[in-house]
Amino acid sequence: MSKELAMPASLPTGSIDAYISAAYQLPMLSAEEERDLAVRLRDHNDLDAARTLVLSHIRFVIRVARGYSGYGLALPDLIQEGTVGLMKAVRRFNPDLEVRLVSFAVHWIKAEIHEFILRNWRIVKVATTKAQRKLFFNLRSSKKRLGWFSREEVEGVARDLGVKPETVLEMESRLAGQDMAFDAQDSGDDERAVAPASYLPDMRMEPSTRLEQADNATSEREQLYTALEDLDERSKEILQARWLSNEKSTLHDLAKRYGVSAERIRQIEKNAMKKIKAQLIA
Repeated sequence: MSKELAMPASLPTGSIDAYISAAYQLPMLSAEEERDLAVRLRDHNDLDAARTLVLSHIRFVIRVARGYSGYGLALPDLIQEGTVGLMKAVRRFNPDLEVRLVSFAVHWIKAEIHEFILRNWRIVKVATTKAQRKLFFNLRSSKKRLGWFSREEVEGVARDLGVKPETVLEMESRLAGQDMAFDAQDSGDDERAVAPASYLPDMRMEPSTRLEQADNATSEREQLYTALEDLDERSKEILQARWLSNEKSTLHDLAKRYGVSAERIRQIEKNAMKKIKAQLIA
């Protein structure tokens, strides 16, 4: 009980170093204390017990998260995702089993971190199937040298991980690629990196495109004028004064001209716009 009371309400934020330092100063639980807290959570939904179980294992989450630092993602994000996995494990932990929480939680912690890495490692997701996910987290450790795998190495990795050689080759190709900006970036040098956008033709000045744009503009203008002619005279004058003249009139100006309220002018304008829109999309 004394260790539970020593647990803070939360860990410091704003500095990852302060967070890690505070996490490693939290007391660890004995097997008996851990089981008592897990029973209270299961039987009485005791959230204070759940908080104590989570905080006492944050140091383990940090240790696991540091093992994934080679993927180029921020350590605070990895720790955060691992903590989500820890909380899921605490909720599902069965105190009647002769297993410590740390052994049970490692699967949930790694699963959340894996999912986060797969979502954020590249703009385009590199692993979608179960076999690809398995291969993604094992391929780096399976490489024994720089460069591409030989045929024997591909077959060895496929055999060790229980996947097809074609899957190994495909994942190796994905891992070797890099994200590239669609538009070319001006680095200030004479030479620029060739971006995908450089290979696309500019169709804006193509004759058929310009002709199509001109025809569309003419057609839309004719439809607008036809729709305006179908309005009553007052609605037509209000729309012209509000939107089509060089010096646009206000609602109050038109209200004085027609001897009605500004709200009435707004209603007439709104109804006229609805009629025009209905004819344009018909």
